[in-house]
Amino acid sequence: MTGAEDRGHVRLAELVAALSLGIDLGFGQPMEHVLRQCLIALRIAEQIGLDEETRADVYYTALLVNVGCHSDAHEQAKWFGDDIALKADKYAYGLHGVKSAVAGMRRIGSGADNVIHRFRVGLEFAVSGFRDLNGMIDHHSAMARRLGEDLGLTKSACAALEASYEQWDGKGWPGELKGEDVPIAARLSAIGEFTEVAYRIGGVPAATELARKQRGKQFDPNLVDIFCANAELLLAGLDTAETWDAVIDAEPALTVVLSGERFDEALIAIADFIDLKSPYSLGHARAVADLASGAGAQLAMSDGEVTTLRRAGLVHGFGRLGVSNSIWDKAGPLGAGEWERVRMFPYLTERMLRQSPALAPLGAIAVQHRERLDGSGYPHGLSGGAISRPARILGAADAYRAMREPRPYRGALSADAAASELRADVKEGRLDAEAVEAVLGAAGHRMAKRRERPAGLTAREIDVLRLLARGLTNKDIAACLVISRKTVANHVEHIYTKIGTSTRVAAGLFATQHGLLADEESVPV
Repeated sequence: MTGAEDRGHVRLAELVAALSLGIDLGFGQPMEHVLRQCLIALRIAEQIGLDEETRADVYYTALLVNVGCHSDAHEQAKWFGDDIALKADKYAYGLHGVKSAVAGMRRIGSGADNVIHRFRVGLEFAVSGFRDLNGMIDHHSAMARRLGEDLGLTKSACAALEASYEQWDGKGWPGELKGEDVPIAARLSAIGEFTEVAYRIGGVPAATELARKQRGKQFDPNLVDIFCANAELLLAGLDTAETWDAVIDAEPALTVVLSGERFDEALIAIADFIDLKSPYSLGHARAVADLASGAGAQLAMSDGEVTTLRRAGLVHGFGRLGVSNSIWDKAGPLGAGEWERVRMFPYLTERMLRQSPALAPLGAIAVQHRERLDGSGYPHGLSGGAISRPARILGAADAYRAMREPRPYRGALSADAAASELRADVKEGRLDAEAVEAVLGAAGHRMAKRRERPAGLTAREIDVLRLLARGLTNKDIAACLVISRKTVANHVEHIYTKIGTSTRVAAGLFATQHGLLADEESVPV
């Protein structure tokens, strides 16, 4: 479906459920793993008689519990190679113990091209990697809470998201809560998540065995007893149910419907979050959405068509969650197998959005944005009239913005160079001339506006923040700006103090939300 008008509103449950399908991909799990864990958690919640408001907290916590885990995928891939395979290990080896530790150690440097480089990565990890790793899981839950707040979830749901890696025995992350101090929504979500995987692999016996093994450790012992006593009932129908419909229909409390600005704000929040996956994609969705909608307005499209085009721009990269950062952040050329995975991401976007009546029209545009008129694009190799007009505009906007942004293998192109590349693609028959000229017209009419710098940052601090957000080390930033590493360290400390954070990922989100990346100059790599 490539209709010009979307439904104009979306249930928050649909939007979060669609995002959960991408979380599945990012953990190497089949789609609907998170939906199924949500159903398990809700069924236990009903068994113990939780009220409607608390069950709503369970619902959204279970759907969003792992959403923050992709936000430092860049660092995960840096140390361990395939970040998706790394995250999948937790279901095979657990969160603690010798097997988990050994599995992690085996992956250190696995993305390296040769033994010497892998040894170097291992040495660097021994020196500084443990410091990065120790804060990762704490950071994941904090980022999940941040997204929950941006989506307007209740304070209790956000608190449960922040505690989603705490354990009954107090040995979770960040390790500040234990026992009944861990919100009930977080405790139920944990049981639902891990027993779903065990049940899918080994049926009811495997699920109950896992629950008993973690009784009083990772899991609340009382909830384990209830789960094991009622496992057949709690897991019934998971293999045959229409999972999407079941989860959407199971939304507790009053249905939350987003329309107009609230719809757009929710899409922006999720798009920003997904763009955190790589420092090279920060702010990409926002910039593409703005450029595509500007081009649509220049082409005298209706307000509804422009709105749909802008929203398609915000969602077009959702499928990136299903591709490892060992590919997205690779400095060298991609192999044939790696290219095949890249070619899949627009298809994955469509798969994430297709079951929602409001999001499916956006996915139908997004899936075509990498198609080319001569049939050389992907994922389906469409050509000519088979590519919709909105998709042609979105494709041109995406291509222009991608060229204006740094990539691991090159710096950002100038505006003139990017325009020349787009027009060359028109001459070669790959891009639509009307779409390209509208995109370039929209880009050319953007005038730099003087504005107050956010959080009192100085011009030099903004320069440092841009490079920091893109994943450069203090040493790299010093070389780029021709200043000392000590000066860079001082700038970074001041930046973190002014914007109220302490991580690269959160700094990247700040830079994105304040428009500090849209017109940056070339970043050396």
